Amino acid sequence: MKVLVTGTSGQLGFDVMEELARRGYEGIGADRSETEADFEHVQIDITDKDRVFEVVREIKPDVIVHCAAWTNVDGAEDSKNLSVVRAVNVDGTRNLAEAAKEIDAKFVYISTDYVFNGEGSKPWQPDDKNYAPINVYGQSKLDGELEVSKILDKYFIVRIAWVFGRNGKNFIKTMIEVGRKHEVVKVVDDQIGTPTYTVDLARLLVDMIETGKYGYYHATNEGGYISWADFAKEIYSQAGMNVKVKPVSTEEYKKIAGEAVAKRPFNSRLDKSKLVENGFTPLPDWRDAVKRFLSYD
Repeated sequence: MKVLVTGTSGQLGFDVMEELARRGYEGIGADRSETEADFEHVQIDITDKDRVFEVVREIKPDVIVHCAAWTNVDGAEDSKNLSVVRAVNVDGTRNLAEAAKEIDAKFVYISTDYVFNGEGSKPWQPDDKNYAPINVYGQSKLDGELEVSKILDKYFIVRIAWVFGRNGKNFIKTMIEVGRKHEVVKVVDDQIGTPTYTVDLARLLVDMIETGKYGYYHATNEGGYISWADFAKEIYSQAGMNVKVKPVSTEEYKKIAGEAVAKRPFNSRLDKSKLVENGFTPLPDWRDAVKRFLSYD
């Protein structure tokens, strides 16, 4: 199986490439910039439709795993970035989906809980169509979803939340860095969800593309729903750091941040039962994922 993976300079794309290699599949990475990674790589700007079709026609992958995206949630709110956000998350996704359709390739689109309004306490179902994004980033990812489902039949739309991985910035790295400078760290406790370790998610995505069980899925690590403050406490505990976590509300945090930030969903609970129903192995407990992340050398 030959797989084209976009966004391989990011956390998830990098780990998908490693998982493909572990299973003996041919992975070709695609990114806007050059890379020093030791895997086959092609330089591509997904907003350039002609270039996208040129690359896809030449490689003829059996699957395209689309991990590339604009992920700076706060930056997306800046009107100066709006056209770029949509060019990457919507137009780029459309270009790849249309190219995949031409060669009849399977397609994986990585999405987010941000397509929902983040209200209430009930877990969001993967086939729930009550979309109501509360920020620009969420709307752009939803529009990307709609392009994929409109153009293709052979697609996996996988929504994730609270992502952390080895290859890039994430909450764990930030907490450790802040904890080295402060004895007390304020972290929000009214946003609820579950973390997603990209190593575990990569395994699941490759499991998926080995099948034809297409559709919408939710995928985060197991272990129950927690707050960001709970997450931070576990990080410091496992890292052996004597740092006190002081829970604060989202409103309090906005005052601490001292700058305008995009609205965040309070309810990021994602129902993942569809994974088991379709024969997929759920991701491990998030606490175990944190342990493996911290022990990785």
